[in-house]
Amino acid sequence: MLKGIGASVGIGIGKTVKLMERPVSYADATAADPKTEKDRFRAAADRFTIKNEERAERMDAAGADGEILRGHIAMVNDPYMQSQIYEMIDSGMIAEKAVETVCDMFITMFSSTDDELTCQRAADVEDIKRQILKILLGIEEVDLKKLPADTVLVVEELTPSMTAEMDVQNIAGIVTEKGGFTSHSAILSRSLKIPAALSIEGALEKIADGADIIVDGSTGEVYTEYDENLLHRFLEKKKALVKDEGIIEQFKGKETLTADGTKKQLFANIGSHKDLASALAGDAEGIGLFRTEFLFMDRDTQPTEAEQFEAYKAVAVGMKGREVMIRTLDVGGDKDIPYLKLKKEENPFLGFRAVRYCLKNQELYQTQLRAILRASAYGNIAIMIPLVTQVDEVVQVRAIVQDIKRELDEKGIAYKKDIKIGIMVETPAACLIADLLAQHSDFFSIGTNDLTGYIMAADRGNADVDYLYSAFDPAVLRGIRHIIACAGNQGIPCGMCGEAAADPKLLPLLVSFGLDEFSVNPTNVLSVRAALSKLGKSDCDTIAEEVLKKDSRQEILQYLTSLQT
Repeated sequence: MLKGIGASVGIGIGKTVKLMERPVSYADATAADPKTEKDRFRAAADRFTIKNEERAERMDAAGADGEILRGHIAMVNDPYMQSQIYEMIDSGMIAEKAVETVCDMFITMFSSTDDELTCQRAADVEDIKRQILKILLGIEEVDLKKLPADTVLVVEELTPSMTAEMDVQNIAGIVTEKGGFTSHSAILSRSLKIPAALSIEGALEKIADGADIIVDGSTGEVYTEYDENLLHRFLEKKKALVKDEGIIEQFKGKETLTADGTKKQLFANIGSHKDLASALAGDAEGIGLFRTEFLFMDRDTQPTEAEQFEAYKAVAVGMKGREVMIRTLDVGGDKDIPYLKLKKEENPFLGFRAVRYCLKNQELYQTQLRAILRASAYGNIAIMIPLVTQVDEVVQVRAIVQDIKRELDEKGIAYKKDIKIGIMVETPAACLIADLLAQHSDFFSIGTNDLTGYIMAADRGNADVDYLYSAFDPAVLRGIRHIIACAGNQGIPCGMCGEAAADPKLLPLLVSFGLDEFSVNPTNVLSVRAALSKLGKSDCDTIAEEVLKKDSRQEILQYLTSLQT
């Protein structure tokens, strides 16, 4: 049995087809004529655009998100990326070398972060690079349209371009060597309802072509050898999952209520305004985290006020009055944007980042806040401040917002007069003074990813200490309980926008602690709504009382896991 990340629930049973992409190579040389090389690149970009728009339309028709590929088209046609490629050609590079150099620059920038969504952009650029190089070199793509029925596809990484070419009706499961739960491999697998196990190291070497295989997309387990008894067990599990999926679908369009009728808010996390369609398709009741960093990436200058305004307005209008929490620029740490010229720091996670950077770069920050305020006239927007550690940071942001409000009033520009200003609670300092911060905030949103790392002093990207990185550690759970209690005492709502908000093992504790709002990946909205409908406060209090007696993550997880079976 091989073990990876369970990324798309379901049981896949079939025969393997291995897709092994060969490295794309070319003979490097000095460009004899820069104009000719630029024309070659332009023609390749045009062909890429046409091909991927056709693929996007096929993905839309299949029920997947074609906007992922349209994002690739936008990236290839981005003036900044193209100017960088032309600059490399002018320096003497052939088109292939220029494309590879510029794409590798973006891949390095994105993959150096610890944010999984940002890292996914590196995979996008890798896919774009490979496609453009193949077009330039005249290499045909592998034909995935004629796969046999009940195929389990085994690949290094499932790219959006591959997905668009697949005959999805014949795909029983997917196994990859790369990709996390929020990767496009996972998102596409879930949208197409294909069981998937990702990040299985050496899968292409360990799994034989044409082998009979079972993929458990819930646990990430892959069985390359099995007997009749095991096969029967998974066939029964497959039937049960199909039944459960039907039940979950019944929660579409319904309120989010616990078993005893307590109303909860169930929101979605998005990375840009282009993700709005996914949030709406997932039946989210609002946007609990709109990351604005992507507006600042993939370019050589910061976005203008008008550009930001249009992006924020699009989401506000699209959500039709439902709340949209826009997190102000969370730059630094693992998110480097070259043109902002951030200093190299020995420990960037404890350095000049997020609200600290913004308060020292007033022009940039005021531009963003002004765009958010203007967009708030078109919907129910709220402002969320990241990485708060002091009350004074909140006070300063509120003062800037008040100044901008006066400016807009003088110019007769509309905005939401009572716009809410809240904070991300994701540092030990914010946790310890949550009672004080609550007096200056309209809401809290717990960012479990950073909160867990900071409380446990553990980098989840460091294999030597990743055993410490867990939201189920007693220290983290006590921190979460304290934050929610402080919000409740002050009468402000408390949400959670980290990955833990969708973990079924954690949900009983969050209900017991009194969490008001859950913000999750759009694909998890219905499953969380269904899970919450089975949880009553009294039973959850009993579970929480038992959990808080335990003194280790292992004991807590063992107990909570036993309740799931």
